[in-house]
Amino acid sequence: MSHTETALKERIKELTCLYEVSSIIVNADIAEVKDTLTAIAYSVKKAFQFPKYTEIAIQTPDTTFKTGIINEKLGLTASITIFNKPEGKIIASLTDKSTFLREEQQLLDNVALKIGNLLERIEINNKEASLKRQMERADRLSIIGEITAGIAHELNTPLANILGFAELLKDEFKNQENASKDVDKIIHNAIFSREVVKKLMFFACEMPQEMKRVNIVPTIKEAISLLDATFRKEQVKYVVRIQEEEMWLKADQIQLTQIIFNLIINAIYFSPKNGLVTIKAYQSPTESVLSIQDEGPGISEEALDKIFQPFYSTKPTGDGSGLGLSVVHGIVLSHKGTIKAENNIDKGATFTVRLPKS
Repeated sequence: MSHTETALKERIKELTCLYEVSSIIVNADIAEVKDTLTAIAYSVKKAFQFPKYTEIAIQTPDTTFKTGIINEKLGLTASITIFNKPEGKIIASLTDKSTFLREEQQLLDNVALKIGNLLERIEINNKEASLKRQMERADRLSIIGEITAGIAHELNTPLANILGFAELLKDEFKNQENASKDVDKIIHNAIFSREVVKKLMFFACEMPQEMKRVNIVPTIKEAISLLDATFRKEQVKYVVRIQEEEMWLKADQIQLTQIIFNLIINAIYFSPKNGLVTIKAYQSPTESVLSIQDEGPGISEEALDKIFQPFYSTKPTGDGSGLGLSVVHGIVLSHKGTIKAENNIDKGATFTVRLPKS
């Protein structure tokens, strides 16, 4: 076969490969990226001059696939760029001392470009899906907040009346031991119910606030100090990582303490014996950030969707009212901040609160 015929044959193989890769990408299942990259790698392998001695590797931020043993010293490399940033590479490696054709580098560059476009499309789809879920969750929480505020307001007046009349009855029955005990039970349960209503109003952002300039660092340290005995009792360790001694923001100090207390107590509850709770605080020019990370079992997909709704709890019956995180959510929202719950890569979960400085 003449040199011209050989060269033409190689060009046809390369063009066929590009067509195949384009077809694979067009029909790609976004959920099965590794299968797509596998198909691309074998298509590229066939297009090289010596496919029998050529191995292909595709490396991306999330996965790596190889058709065989890769020797980068005897190879060609093309960078995979995602949104103008190098995020991976495609490597063609020879298992003997043959040489590559100049056109084979061009082929690799073209395939890398197509893979980058695919990964960009996947990232855009994932961000759109995530944003849609966040919007749906925000809508649900907003509706629940409105209903909750209405219920709380309706309950407030009758509870105040029950408590007031019970206090009057207590004076009348102070010489009757059994009746007095019964009235005490009424008062105790009315106070408990009032606290539940107060928490519901926190969730619905209906509680009055005393907003002033606060240094969050001493508040965090004081809360941790008060919870030190709880950490020891539950045999849970903790580490505090605060970058600065002063982190100022406009907030209600009592409500700020509630945020910290509720999140740390939640982290302690779900931590295993000798588990570690990591408390971080740092700031940017516009916001202060607090994150509480535990080493517990993490949060299920269902729980992630409902975790800030009032009365939703993953704790056993009797261990919690399901209002702690909803209260935190309400306070954060009333401070025009955000709170996010997510699972860690290895184990446990992290709650991140972002509060604007003004």
